[in-house]
This record gives sequence, structure tokens and C-alpha cells, in this order.
Amino acid sequence: MKQRKLGAFDVSALGFGGMNLSHAYGHPVSEDEGVRILHSALDMGVTHFDTALQYGFGKNEMLIGKALSHRRSEFTLASKCGMGPDAEGKREITNEPAKLRAACEGALTRLRTETIDLYYLHRWDQKTPIEETVGVLAELKREGKIQSIGLSEVSADTLRRAHKEHPIAAVQSEYSLWTRNPEIAVLDACRELGVSFVAFSPMARGFLSGKLTDVATLTEKDLRRGMPRFYPENYPQNMALLQPYLALAKELGHTPAELAIAWVMAKGDHILPLPGTVNLNHLAENISGTGINLSADIVARLDAMIGQHNVVGARYNPKTQTEIDTEEF
Repeated sequence: MKQRKLGAFDVSALGFGGMNLSHAYGHPVSEDEGVRILHSALDMGVTHFDTALQYGFGKNEMLIGKALSHRRSEFTLASKCGMGPDAEGKREITNEPAKLRAACEGALTRLRTETIDLYYLHRWDQKTPIEETVGVLAELKREGKIQSIGLSEVSADTLRRAHKEHPIAAVQSEYSLWTRNPEIAVLDACRELGVSFVAFSPMARGFLSGKLTDVATLTEKDLRRGMPRFYPENYPQNMALLQPYLALAKELGHTPAELAIAWVMAKGDHILPLPGTVNLNHLAENISGTGINLSADIVARLDAMIGQHNVVGARYNPKTQTEIDTEEF
């Protein structure tokens, strides 16, 4: 597989997002199956594994620790703090220094590691000055508990402020054909500052695979049920946009998934796609996509097919939208 820079680390161009194994889509896998999938991903050449406290409130970190800690030297490990369970076990976003430290200490135990290579602030709470929060993460770095600092779902302005306090290694945000917000300012800011950009949900949460044809089939706990683009009144219109995309993939001799990954790769050599899957055949498709070089003409055709100009529905519902600090169209 192609390699790209993730901060100071050389990693597989495609990472493995662990969220799907434990959280979010209503079908977490068994522990044994999760271990098998993670081992297989590493064997297939993936050397960038991403998790978070939020994913199953620590369960995903525990799974990765159990599965891969004995192969720790073979991969770069990323996790996140700033979003997770409160004292009552309910989800909260907070950048309180004590809670960030506690999250990191817990993550080291759950992941069975002495240090985390890349530790993200999962969400900026927009109350604590970002400089103060990055200062706490910088202390964890000086103590050797983490090796580098990342931010997730932040604006270019917030990134610049944070980077002045301490160098930021990576920004992680949603990026795919139908979520183009990073193109407003963050991708350029990352390139200018030498920051890697990690693109989560490059498959548009399954939309670009062409396999999710009916949102009624989503499980009750699937988070996509709360996303306006997947609302029953919006999704059929978005599915209509998909047909030319599927036709182009066929014309080029690629699967829809391969084309989605190739498009993200073509958008900049500082961008690393981070899909998640519980299916090893899908993982193999995603890996295959990193080896496809799209011409500028094909990229332009794709840009015109699906984007902020024609996708129906917002990325998040209004409440969730207030929790993120990104530029919006």
C-alpha cells in the first residue's frame, strides 16, 4: 500500500477507523470477531489505527488493546479525548484539564500501551480557550504519554490558534464527495502549516458504496437515522445523484468504494482517508482504491456530480451542528 505522512509518522495511506466495531451503526461485532478483523487489517498492510474514548465509552480502545498490543511496534496508534461519558454515563463534551488527563490515563490502560502516537481533541467545547486545551495536551506529550497532538472537527482559525501554542500533527474531519466543508479553508491551512489531514467517512457513511438503497433498513440505533441527509424525505433525492457516479465507476473499471477512496487521495498528498468497516472484503476494496491515480479530468467530473451544490440535507441535525467548530457552506 502507498505510504503517507501522519505528522512525523510514515503510515499506510489508508487508515482503519475502529468506531464501526463498537459504536454508532447499531451492529457492533463480538470481541472475537473484532480481534480477527483488526489482525487481518494489520496483516493486509494497514499501519494506522484510529480509536476514541467515545467509541463504546472505552470499549473500542479496550478491543484494540487486546487485539494488537502484542504487535504494538507494527503500527501507529491514534485515539481521542474531550468527548465521552460523564459521571452518570451520558455523553458529554468537555475540555476540562482533569478530564482530559483522566481520559489519557485510562486510554493508556485500555490500549495496553506506554504511549499514544497521536492524541486528538475529539471536540473543542468552545468554552475553554483552545490554547489552554492544547497546553494540557502538550504537558501529556512532555510526560511521554502521547507523542503528538491532533484536533478533530475544527475550523482553520482554531487550527491556527492551536498551532501557535504547540505544533499540531493532524486534523481529522469528515471529508468525501458529499461533505466538502474542509475545502473552504481547513485543507489549505493544513497544507500551509504542514499538518496532515485525516478524512473520516470518505465513503459518505456508506452512501458512496451504492449498497444503502433504503434507509428503512437501518437499525434503530444507527446514528444515520438522525442525520438529515438520510431522512426518508431527503435520501431518495440524494440517491438520484448517485446514479451518474455508479456509472462512472463502471466506466473506469473500479468499484464505487475504490473510486471514493481514490478521489480523496487525489485531493492532496497530505490527506489520509480513514474509512471504517466490519467487512474484510470491503477493507480490501478500500485498500485497492489507494492505488488508483485519477486524472484531473475525472476528479473534475466527480466534483461536479456530487457536492454541496446538490446534496439534499445538512450533515448533522441542528443540535449536533452546534457541537462542532467547522466552516459550513
